Amino acid sequence: MREETGHLQDELDYRVPIKSWRVEDRPREKLVRHGPQVLSDAELLAIVFGSGTKTRKGPVSAVQLARGLINAYGSLESIARRDHKQLTQTSGVGLAKASKLQAVFEIGRRIESSGNGQRRQVFGPEDVAGLYGPFMRDLKKEIFRIVLLNTANVIITDRVVSEGGLAASIVEPRAVFREAILENAAGIICLHNHPSENPEPSREDVRVTRQLVDAGKIVGIPVHDHIIIAGRSFTSLAERGLMPAG
Repeated sequence: MREETGHLQDELDYRVPIKSWRVEDRPREKLVRHGPQVLSDAELLAIVFGSGTKTRKGPVSAVQLARGLINAYGSLESIARRDHKQLTQTSGVGLAKASKLQAVFEIGRRIESSGNGQRRQVFGPEDVAGLYGPFMRDLKKEIFRIVLLNTANVIITDRVVSEGGLAASIVEPRAVFREAILENAAGIICLHNHPSENPEPSREDVRVTRQLVDAGKIVGIPVHDHIIIAGRSFTSLAERGLMPAG
């Protein structure tokens, strides 16, 4: 009997707007009274959505809409990786709601990699991965990015120098060092992502890295490292001993 009651409550929540719920059950009011940490993932997404919607099966509350999205993708982390086309495949999630979600997740990435508005000095690959991992780990295709450093290993700027398909990106040394010369950089750190989340460097990764190190010797701008972002992990080719001495 209890299971049936719970099922009926879910159906009721699915169809009844949140404004018709008891005040203490409404996500926004719960957040104000008790803080965001007490809310479920679905309740947090419901606050982002702001309202429910109508579907072919009838009206749905914002919470139940969020539950449908979580059921479709499994977790908040998985939802954060989706573009608007994928998000809108969930019934009831239109472009406006998908855009809100993408904006919220992007804010989270920027906070995670924030340097408090200050130029960042890096001391090792974990510093670089911590800064750029949030932006690169969820990408669907490979990109190759260079981080330009001054003589104190403070980041001057960064540039995306190539974008590839799902398998690989194409990197030209002249594009890498043109940017470095224009910015008067004293050193370079290279990064690219593996959408497969496999942290192991490929033969092509090693070949390109050695080619860039050799080019850096010629122009006098050393390549300090090449870091592969693979999901929440990373691999430093320098730490692996896969880079010739610069």
